[in-house]
Order: sequence, then C-alpha cells, then structure tokens
Amino acid sequence: MNSTNKSTQVSGISDFDFFIGNWQVKHRRLKKRLANCHEWLEFRGNTSVVKILGGAGNMDDNLLDMPDGAYRAATVRAFDADKGIWSIWWLDGRYPTHLDVPMQGRFTNCIGEFYADDTFAGHTIRVRFLWSIPSADQPRWEQAFSVDGGVTWETNWVMDFTRES
Repeated sequence: MNSTNKSTQVSGISDFDFFIGNWQVKHRRLKKRLANCHEWLEFRGNTSVVKILGGAGNMDDNLLDMPDGAYRAATVRAFDADKGIWSIWWLDGRYPTHLDVPMQGRFTNCIGEFYADDTFAGHTIRVRFLWSIPSADQPRWEQAFSVDGGVTWETNWVMDFTRES
C-alpha cells in the first residue's frame, strides 16, 4: 500500500471532517487569564475550514472581532497516521513570526482532547483544547490552562460554532 492510500484509510483521519465549511463563531474569553478573573469578554467571528494534505489535515482562516479590534488568525491541523494523533498549530496574525507550540491528541467517544506544555506570562503551563459537538452543526472548542501539571484547569476561552447556510 502506498503512503497516500495508507493515510486515508487510518482510523482518526476523518475526526475533523465535521468542521469543514464556513462558520459563525460566538467567542467567550476571560478578560485576564490565570489571574482569578471571572469577567468574560464576548465577541463574534467567522471561520472558514478546508481540507489540506490530501485529507490528512485541514486549515482554517479566522476573523476574530474582539472589542479592542478585529484580527485574523489561522489554525493548521495535521494527522500522523503512524501514531494516530493530530497536531494543531495556531498562527496569530498580530504576531506573524510566531507559531504556537503544537497541541497533540485525538478524539475518543466524540470528544477531542489535545495537550501541550507552554509558557504564559512567564509561567510554565499545561494547555488543553477540548472539542465537542453538543448538537448537529454546532461544535464547541474550549481552551484551558493549568499551572499544576493538569491537576486543576482554568477554562479561559470558549468558541461556539454555527454552520453558515
């Protein structure tokens, strides 16, 4: 079997197929992260997602209409067929020379869990992304930080997507 056929036949490669298309986004983000803040900022956005790498990846283009000004960002996701895991990179248009460390993980029972070690405001943190689909064509993404190695988590950003017709 050649590598093209192998990557398209591996379990997990279609995990993000639900996300292909155009979306309206309702964002909720903590005003300050890891600061015992309970004030949320709410804003809108749009996301457009396409497959890449012959189906072994996808990429999205995002417009985030934040209260202090809109900006663009992109996400690149790639599936490692040998390991059965996804890697996810975030590129923020405000900082175009910096690519975030990759989040890695997989979907189990329709929930995607992805983790990475990173730093935030000078602190070593563990980052978690959770993907779920609470209802058809309305997936949810959540980001949380942990300063204690994953014992406790602070959810600091939630995106609720609604498919555009």
